[in-house]
Amino acid sequence: MRKTSRRLTIRAVSAILAGMLAITACGSAGNSAAAEQTESTDESKQEASSTASSTEPQEPTHLPIPQDFIMGMDASSVLAEDYSNVAYFNFDGILCDPFYVLADAGINYIRIRVWNDPYDENGNGYGGGNNDVETAIALGKRATAAGMKVCIDFHYSDFWADPKRQHAPKAWEGKSVDEKCNLLSEFTEDALSKMLDEGIDIGMVQVGNEINYGMSGESNIRDVLKLLDSGCNAVRGVSEKYDQDIKIAIHYTNIKKKGEVDNLVHNLVEANIDFDAIGLSYYPFWDGSFDNMKSMVSAIQKRHGKEVFIAETSYPYTLEDGDGFPNSVSSPKDLMEGYPATVEGQKSMIADVIQNANDAGAFGVFYWEGTWIPVGSDRKSNEEIWEKYGSGWASSYSKDYDPEDAGLYYGGCSWDNQALFDFKGNPLDSLKVFGELKK
Repeated sequence: MRKTSRRLTIRAVSAILAGMLAITACGSAGNSAAAEQTESTDESKQEASSTASSTEPQEPTHLPIPQDFIMGMDASSVLAEDYSNVAYFNFDGILCDPFYVLADAGINYIRIRVWNDPYDENGNGYGGGNNDVETAIALGKRATAAGMKVCIDFHYSDFWADPKRQHAPKAWEGKSVDEKCNLLSEFTEDALSKMLDEGIDIGMVQVGNEINYGMSGESNIRDVLKLLDSGCNAVRGVSEKYDQDIKIAIHYTNIKKKGEVDNLVHNLVEANIDFDAIGLSYYPFWDGSFDNMKSMVSAIQKRHGKEVFIAETSYPYTLEDGDGFPNSVSSPKDLMEGYPATVEGQKSMIADVIQNANDAGAFGVFYWEGTWIPVGSDRKSNEEIWEKYGSGWASSYSKDYDPEDAGLYYGGCSWDNQALFDFKGNPLDSLKVFGELKK
């Protein structure tokens, strides 16, 4: 039996502290920003604006951004960062709850991933934020207190779910598909009910995360559709019970493979799955041009009559590493032409992703993990923190659950150079783009 008493005690204390922080929002002015933001010279700005990009048309004319357009942020790592003694500041250099910094900058939606049981038999967290239901509740309450709506991203796994792996939760292993459907429905109803009982303003729920090739240990399309049907019906039932207007989304990636994604959406519609929207991952350095993204968004709307949003995107503001653990994007060859790895380049990329998505008819964009910054600068000293609080992408405790990936490469944050706060917790000027685009 997993040891949970210590973990719950820590979370109870954290909840009290989070509540106190939410009341004051920001601390005293005695806490000043610890590091200067990356600067772009006038020359680099001119280069970014004048260089012909292979990912955008020349002198584009964009549609106005609607006031209800989702300017979203995945902030799933914040609680683990808090435990790791990470400090965030506002633009005045004052210590501040990052949710208020995000809201003040124009973010109106927070996305939070949820894993079923990201702990080993001794209660040691797998890392990546240790994002169980309790963590989602703590984060969701803070987001709601800051005036933002919440998107719950159910992975239906005990750890990361993406095209590389879709492991079933430990408690579901060895179960039939029908049994998994019942367990998935029960988990969804219970988790969402707990969140809504806590007053979290849930506006959207993802049933699965990047499920192109399976979900919860199942890869046969008929079995995956059964799981999706159970999940979507569970969300709809809770939504009706609580009289909440909750949008149901299904999330795919690899949009370069247009035919594959189109066929997946076709299967959903043909099976009469009760969902509202398709979320797409769009990372410019992996997923092709803006035109490719726009054509995928338009095709889903026209062919299948479903709303579309960008569920994940990001871009680096530097190629430097902040915590001694290698970054996912770290080489100049990974960059897009016309978008240098500077704060200005990051800001331009975010603006262009949002504007092109809006032009294609998408109703929102979520930036992925803009708050996931280093817990320190030296890998040796950081390893103990990553292991203890789960603020790295994976801990060694995850090796039995995910031996082929996390068990081999566990460690720190591979995304710190794509955050919207610098390595010391100061907000970057690129964070302001979300609010500026609606003015």
